[in-house]
Amino acid sequence: MESSLCEKPERHASRRLSDHLVLEGRKQKVHSLVDKVYSRKNLKLAWERVRANQGASGADKVTIAEFETRLDENLERLHQELRENTYQPQAVRRLEIPKRGAPGKTRPLGIPSVYDRVCQQALVNRLEPIFEKVFDPSSFGYRKGRKTVDALAKIWREVEAGNEWIVDADLKDFFGSVEHEKLLTLVGKQIADSRVLKLIQQMLEAGYEERGQKFATPRGTPQGGVVSPLLSNILLTPFDKEMRRQGYKLTRWADDWVVTCRTRAEAEHALARAVKILEQLGVALNQAKTRIVHITRGFEFLGFKIQRGKGKFRLTPDRIRSKLNRQNLYAIPTQKAVARFKDQIRSLTQRKIPRRLGEVIETINSIIRGWGNYYRRSHVRKRFNQLDRWVIRRLWSHRAKRWRNSCWREYPTRKLRTEFKLVSLVSLIPSLQTAKARS
Repeated sequence: MESSLCEKPERHASRRLSDHLVLEGRKQKVHSLVDKVYSRKNLKLAWERVRANQGASGADKVTIAEFETRLDENLERLHQELRENTYQPQAVRRLEIPKRGAPGKTRPLGIPSVYDRVCQQALVNRLEPIFEKVFDPSSFGYRKGRKTVDALAKIWREVEAGNEWIVDADLKDFFGSVEHEKLLTLVGKQIADSRVLKLIQQMLEAGYEERGQKFATPRGTPQGGVVSPLLSNILLTPFDKEMRRQGYKLTRWADDWVVTCRTRAEAEHALARAVKILEQLGVALNQAKTRIVHITRGFEFLGFKIQRGKGKFRLTPDRIRSKLNRQNLYAIPTQKAVARFKDQIRSLTQRKIPRRLGEVIETINSIIRGWGNYYRRSHVRKRFNQLDRWVIRRLWSHRAKRWRNSCWREYPTRKLRTEFKLVSLVSLIPSLQTAKARS
């Protein structure tokens, strides 16, 4: 009887594969894993996650909806191919998408087929619990239970403790420059199942299609693939561990990372050491985006600008009850983040769009709520107020078909908020919600 059919039902908070295959305090590789990957229950779970993420079709042009119409047949075929070792991933469909904050520049995005995304997700389901015990605490990106707010809180505490010099770094073409051999060597330190290693190698070397032509991928992992974030964390884990072993306070999110230091000399040493470690991993720094700055000048990380203000508190230190911000630190959305938000709202409130006002508001509400919830815990009361008024002017302009108009008479702010249920950014700020609840 197949071992995959003997598994107990998988639960999110129950046992993990690593609990049985990796012993505490011992270096023991996982030898038998591929049967757990092609388990029918695992493939079903992988499909559900791929469907929830949606996404475009790959090179075969099969959409999520089309895949679902023959779901049982597709999952059974994938199960048999993985079991019989005949699975061959297709080349990913490559798109050039605009680069954020760099007008005129693009970056490649690789889109695997839905069939291959299900296979990658099935592999991720089994690899994640194994490598989660290996990953370093300084890594936050693409890990369950770790959010951007956790990474930012760590940096905030370190700056408050006196680490005021920041190494603000970025990796150059990380997803396109990964060396397959080094990556597979690091995976092989935990996984001894040759079929799983071969499966990862096939995914890395599947190639890509662009304008009807197929190209090989001797390096890199497709940015857009389900398995790519996990592989990026595996490759950079030695960097995380070595930097922390040498006493540096590292915080990394994917290919963006910062190190907080007490002096500029310490920051320069940390940067020099980071360059050497990354070179051994086959990764280079993006010199244009890497710098050493003091907290008074500020730095950007994960869409926030963190800086120390120049103004002084009006209250004397003995009258300040809160201990959260004695050093006048603040965090605000970056100009790029605000510009992206405005671009999204502009595209949905164009005057030529033939939609009713209620339909437009219903569409932009999800964007307002998502963007506001991400930044609401930073110092944004003034910025949110400005953007709220700007959004309302955009709606008046859409309704009247011109910027300067008297639409405010027919659709005043109160009516938009109450009757049309327009979401307010300011109303999302937690402190204002608490004050409103008390009143």
